[in-house]
Amino acid sequence: MSEPKVMLVDGMALLFRGYYANAYGGYIRKTKAGLPTNAVFGFVRYLLDACRTFGPTHIICCWDMGSKTFRTEKFDAYKGNRPEAPADLIPQFDLVKKVASGLGIPNVGIVGYEADDCIGTLSKQFGQHMDVYVLTGDHDMLQLVDERVKVVIMKKGPSNYAVYDPGMLLEEKQLTPKQFIDLKGLIGDTSDNYPGVKGIGEKTATKLLIEYGSIDGILENLHMLPKGVKAKIEADVEMLHLCRELATIHCEAPVICTAEECYWQPNQAQIASLFEELEFNSLVKDVSKLVLSVS
Repeated sequence: MSEPKVMLVDGMALLFRGYYANAYGGYIRKTKAGLPTNAVFGFVRYLLDACRTFGPTHIICCWDMGSKTFRTEKFDAYKGNRPEAPADLIPQFDLVKKVASGLGIPNVGIVGYEADDCIGTLSKQFGQHMDVYVLTGDHDMLQLVDERVKVVIMKKGPSNYAVYDPGMLLEEKQLTPKQFIDLKGLIGDTSDNYPGVKGIGEKTATKLLIEYGSIDGILENLHMLPKGVKAKIEADVEMLHLCRELATIHCEAPVICTAEECYWQPNQAQIASLFEELEFNSLVKDVSKLVLSVS
């Protein structure tokens, strides 16, 4: 019996990646009945590959539950730059959850919170007694890294992952997980549409954090900073505090999923039937091999 290991899946990250990877030249994979399935097909392929690579004994899939969260209450423009989802992706939002359930994986999401917050909360809960792998494409999750929590960033190409533990994060980014939150506070995040401190880029922010440890340390030593940097921070200090708050993953969301509920025991016959219904014939053999390896 392998050591228990839970994989927390950032569902939207996999689904959107699956959509754009399987929409070449405008072609959208559909069933004979006309149901678009390209995003779900990609989601399943990425998920199966990660399962083969990391061998989780437990899996949970976490989802956003609408655009309104406690962050949009603090800052109206948060994620306000996101375009509407493509029309042929919309019916796949419900379908992908049905597929995750069919694979024997619980779906988790809390209204008012993001999937990141569910993942952060569950990583702290499970990290007390087993190793945790967070599967995502979102570098914001790097703040969750600790001795028992690894963040797996999906890169281009099959089976291509960057796996961050505290040592790897320090080596590559020169920052601790907590400092990564402060980095986002300083530089903002264009994809989430919050600005940080105007005129402060990643290189300067990283240098400041290495020298002074945190945003609080920087503010306590403003008199030591170059005149231009000091002026930029002073002009945007309220936004700096707000952006740090927006960047912080909330690790006390009201979400509970027990180890028993997410123990992965895939039912081969059930999955084969589901894949046949969705015309995912090429994936039946892949999942059969994987099911046999975890049985």
